[in-house]
Amino acid sequence: MSALLDSFASAFDALPGRDAAGLGASRRDALAAALRDGMPGTRSERWKYTPLRAFERRTFAAADAQPAILDGALLAGIPTPRLVFVNGRYDPAHSDAAGLPPGVALQPLSQLLAEGCEREVNFLARRFERPDEVFARLNAALADEGVVLRAEAGVRSALPIHLVFVGTAAGRDLASHSRHLFELRGDAELTLVEHHLAGAANTHLANSIAHVHLAARARLTHVRVQDEAPGASLISRTDAVLAREAIYRRLDLELGGALTRHELNASLQGEGAQIIANGVLLADGKRHLDTRLGIDHVARDTRCDLLWRGLGSGRSKAAFHGGITIREGADGSVAALSNKNLLLSTGAEIDTQPVLEIHADEVQAAHGAAVGQLDATSMFYLRSRGIPEPQARALLTAAFCLETLNVIEDAPLRESLTAKLDAALARLEPAQLEPAQLGPAQEPAQSEPA
Repeated sequence: MSALLDSFASAFDALPGRDAAGLGASRRDALAAALRDGMPGTRSERWKYTPLRAFERRTFAAADAQPAILDGALLAGIPTPRLVFVNGRYDPAHSDAAGLPPGVALQPLSQLLAEGCEREVNFLARRFERPDEVFARLNAALADEGVVLRAEAGVRSALPIHLVFVGTAAGRDLASHSRHLFELRGDAELTLVEHHLAGAANTHLANSIAHVHLAARARLTHVRVQDEAPGASLISRTDAVLAREAIYRRLDLELGGALTRHELNASLQGEGAQIIANGVLLADGKRHLDTRLGIDHVARDTRCDLLWRGLGSGRSKAAFHGGITIREGADGSVAALSNKNLLLSTGAEIDTQPVLEIHADEVQAAHGAAVGQLDATSMFYLRSRGIPEPQARALLTAAFCLETLNVIEDAPLRESLTAKLDAALARLEPAQLEPAQLGPAQEPAQSEPA
């Protein structure tokens, strides 16, 4: 057994609430499955772009029972209502749920576990059957913190709810396992913003799973801004299920961390369900980013629009997998995926893999991917008007990414996210490549209506 798994087995033995809310048997089964199948190797298709060999030699201690001290200035730009977690632990001193509309419940998972609310936390008993779902299994075994957000039918609020996860110094490497449930009943509408921030330099691991359940005609706008410390590791997964005519708007900004991996899975189970998911992958230094999308069109007349942009500088590596499946009987589905990437240095690497599987008739589907450099013609145009080369590169790079933010309809929130993205882009290392014409590495593939 690897040192990593051995440290997690020790953490399970010391987990005080492992039997809370009747979860003891399912937790033990999940841990046993993770230890039995071990870490996925390079032959695993889902993990071949995520380097785990050195990672599995590391050990992590469980997060302390009490949150570390947090500088409140870090939260100055994040309004309420909000829940704050420091090194994986709920921080009531900096949390404030005031202002929640009637019919919305927002609670830390640890509180529900302490109260023994079996019905409220039954999502923790979900089983993960694939051998390569090792981190999901570890989460099922060890998760004792997270967020449970529920909105009653018909509740509509334009006020964003903020979830803040801060990593800070602890004198040792810590691992946190968090589990979240975001559930909106029929016709409810909310905006949710996740902030993953660095309170100080750290090399912790955050392993999280979020379940998104949208009932008929529910609408959720979900933003995830990941800007953790350069040494931190984040393994995250989102599983969304959409009922009839539900709409899930999603934006992911991957801006920080050392090793980060995110899986976004969405099952469009009701007729007319839609997901609009955009994202930016910003890889610099020696960072490694791995993002996997899995969109499953189950019902007819469903729709997905996916727009992702990637940037690679320094000696970084980024991998993107965009998987779309249109099942038999999902006639009338519309699917579109665009993934374009810029290489800003000779040492950076970006791998992109769009995958489209169609098992139905009368659908419209298209996917395309590109990896290239900044457009030489655009650079020449800006330089000819007196703009210095570094500024011209910055302008073109920002314009390349900003299109993804159009998924956010709320103007103040979009402006805030634009500022965060601009600040992250300003940290990029100077480009090492001469501008060249951006040409598609792979021509878009299309399927016309049958």
